[in-house]
Amino acid sequence: MPPTARKLAAGPCMGAVLLLVACGATDSGAGDTDAAAPAPVSAPTGAPALDVEVVLDGLDHPWDVAQAPDGTLLVDERAGGLTAVLPDGEARTLDADFDDLFAEGETGLMGLALDPAFADNRRFYTCQGVQSADGAEIQVVAWTVDEGWTTATRVADPLLGGIPVNADSGRHGGCRVEFGPDGAFFVGTGDNALGTNPQDLGSLAGKVLRIDPDTGEALPDNPFTADADAADRIWTYGHRNVQGLAVHPDSGQVYSVEHGPDRDDEVNLLQPGADHGWDPVGAGVYDESVPMTAPGAVPAVWSSGEPTIAPSGATFLDGEAWGDYDGLLLIGVQKDTGVLALRLTDDGELVESFRLPELEDAHGRIRTPEQGQDGALYVTTDDGDGEDQLLRVTPAS
Repeated sequence: MPPTARKLAAGPCMGAVLLLVACGATDSGAGDTDAAAPAPVSAPTGAPALDVEVVLDGLDHPWDVAQAPDGTLLVDERAGGLTAVLPDGEARTLDADFDDLFAEGETGLMGLALDPAFADNRRFYTCQGVQSADGAEIQVVAWTVDEGWTTATRVADPLLGGIPVNADSGRHGGCRVEFGPDGAFFVGTGDNALGTNPQDLGSLAGKVLRIDPDTGEALPDNPFTADADAADRIWTYGHRNVQGLAVHPDSGQVYSVEHGPDRDDEVNLLQPGADHGWDPVGAGVYDESVPMTAPGAVPAVWSSGEPTIAPSGATFLDGEAWGDYDGLLLIGVQKDTGVLALRLTDDGELVESFRLPELEDAHGRIRTPEQGQDGALYVTTDDGDGEDQLLRVTPAS
């Protein structure tokens, strides 16, 4: 499916902004703990003012964004399509094959990541729904792009397959991809709204996977490599719908962001082999009334309580230019179109949370925030109907 028409923005937006707003799910959060108090819509004293400019508009549900070493921005759209925004501002739709894309509901062309050695190998990765003669599934595909940013070519098709998809509705398709500091490749998946998936170690759904980006195989130190009944690519399990993955720039800790049902959206600090507690089997059906984190499972470092906020992509801000925002985990909010900022200790303990007033109700929903290699924050909105934008956010000078 071809991408919709898009155009370069003429100039900066009015007002200051920090971050992201998120994706488009209608559910999120469950649990039996007391409801969390809403985060205040105010920034800490000494926080910098933020400038926001529209880099590109005319997009339709852009899902992810990454910046190459030469400054080029690569953006994908859920219904199919890759757009490169060159350093001189030219926007270019790449020639790429999406004829087999399965785009239904929440599933389509989703997570995007550049290889750490992109400058040498021109390789990047997508996580996407795929339709074949054998049915639909979710796959991670490796691509290369030419130096002129005109054509993307599949080179590992798939790098990783066999991730289940809800072929009827596309519900809970995940799917975020992120590199760890050691070069390991993480893939966050959804549970496909099938109650047995999150706790089934034989299924890749409702998991965070850890693989070799060259081969797609499990890394030898994964926690379940010695378990004949488990999928050796699994890093953590018991997830509902992983919408964000973020790596702490100093500690290398990997955090996941996911939707709950009626309450308790979560941010989780991932540890190898951990059960993060989503177990919605109930009376043999997909029981969304159960707690988001079952007793005995690894607790979340943050949960929304009730109401939920439907979080999506996430990124850590890193750099002295961000002042008091340096080190924050920023998370997109899609239910009430704002940005949640979390300050965490080195051990993953929550210190404070607040909503950024500059972005509150300013650009609608935002799917993904991602800090670029130039230190700026890049944000994709997610309002649909060809009205979406790619934003650039920087501290005001």
